[in-house]
Amino acid sequence: QVQLVESGGGLVQPGGSLRLSCAASRSIFSINTMGWYRQAPGKQRELVAAFSSGDRTNYGDSVKGRFTISRDNAKNAVYLQMNSLKPEETAVYYCSLKIVVGAGLAEYWGQGTQVTVSS
Repeated sequence: QVQLVESGGGLVQPGGSLRLSCAASRSIFSINTMGWYRQAPGKQRELVAAFSSGDRTNYGDSVKGRFTISRDNAKNAVYLQMNSLKPEETAVYYCSLKIVVGAGLAEYWGQGTQVTVSS
């Protein structure tokens, strides 16, 4: 079992920046993907940014050029630097982890951290 703990959410003005952090409760092996999703009220959960196997990064189209995902393997952590935030990006941001287990995948989610972009 793996617990994911997010932090760094909060209230920020339009055009501002926030940095989210996600720490796993133990060392992780056989990572398939690890990254961030978000869900706004009344909308489906969507990909923000994630690492996939082979150190590839994937970003949602709307955040390319403004958000940056990074990680610290020694700390079992991933981070999301969000710049030039927009009001429509107000959402709960979730850390996601998929690891290879046998022939399948085990999926874990954090509890979510609220990001509110408002003046």
